[in-house]
Amino acid sequence: MSKKSNTSKRYTAEFKRDAVALVYSSGKTVTEVAREIGVSPEGLRNWVNQDKADRDQGLAGALTSDEKEELRRLRRENREQQQTIEILKKAAAFFAKESTK
Repeated sequence: MSKKSNTSKRYTAEFKRDAVALVYSSGKTVTEVAREIGVSPEGLRNWVNQDKADRDQGLAGALTSDEKEELRRLRRENREQQQTIEILKKAAAFFAKESTK
């Protein structure tokens, strides 16, 4: 009995770009191309949809790759700032307590 890995395989941007180009140029379905190149149809479909969004041809409201990266960056900065605020609150409480001694 084999264990299924919980980690997904990572593909390079170049591989994804080539796979998407193959979907556009081959006249085959996403599922057919995915089977030929050994990736999941869902993954390849996501890459195609992301490519369309990046070219402003995606679904309304779909984020481009640049927008997704900016959102990740802003969320990370927000987390870091929240942590800093919590540290400063603790420090302020500590010093307020110390100053009343």
